[in-house]
Amino acid sequence: ERGQHRAAKLVERLPSRAGYLDSDEMDRLGLRVHRELQRLTEELQLGRRAEAALRPMVRQVYTATAAPVRIVDVGCGLGFVLRWLAAYGDLGAPVELVGVDLNPVLAGEAGRLATGESLPCQFLVGDALAADGVLSDGRRTLVISTGMLHHLTLDDVAVFFAAHQRHGVAGFAHWDIMPSPVATIGAWIFHRARMREPVSRHDGVMSARRAHPIEELAATAREVAPGYAVAA
Repeated sequence: ERGQHRAAKLVERLPSRAGYLDSDEMDRLGLRVHRELQRLTEELQLGRRAEAALRPMVRQVYTATAAPVRIVDVGCGLGFVLRWLAAYGDLGAPVELVGVDLNPVLAGEAGRLATGESLPCQFLVGDALAADGVLSDGRRTLVISTGMLHHLTLDDVAVFFAAHQRHGVAGFAHWDIMPSPVATIGAWIFHRARMREPVSRHDGVMSARRAHPIEELAATAREVAPGYAVAA
């Protein structure tokens, strides 16, 4: 109905039972797709980018609270950014690393990887728009996400940012695609070259197309979270 005929053909080829997508196969597909996404995250060095942005924020929060700073990665997927921070990061103060994802298979795999790597990370199942449990004790909490905002409508982005204000989190930092015709073309080239799963290739281009302009994200944050100095 939305003209996404290639997407419809991809879905038609996915394993199904009695007219429903096979849930076990979908879980396995989700893991394969996110493993490909992890390779992309590694190449973009998002762990280093997060460390550089978070270091001054962590120090400021730790100075104000004298308590370990909780970093909550919402929509964490396989938890690569938190696992990188735990393994290599130097944030200048004690931290607690908590990942949250709506998909229990991804959260479980992130926890398994962290355990296998002996990394001090915790991964939970939760909804980004109702993450009340992990956003408690907001004064020492920093909320981050990487590549999640384009999965939300702008109305849902407003709900997400408003939760930061409601819980009084110390700060937030979100990374996402900056939309442009060049970004869409680049996403197509990169995903054709680097991804093997047809779903990964298709969704990578769609992600670039549905990303929100930075001006809209910043304006939304300023409107629903007026207690923060929003930089974009």
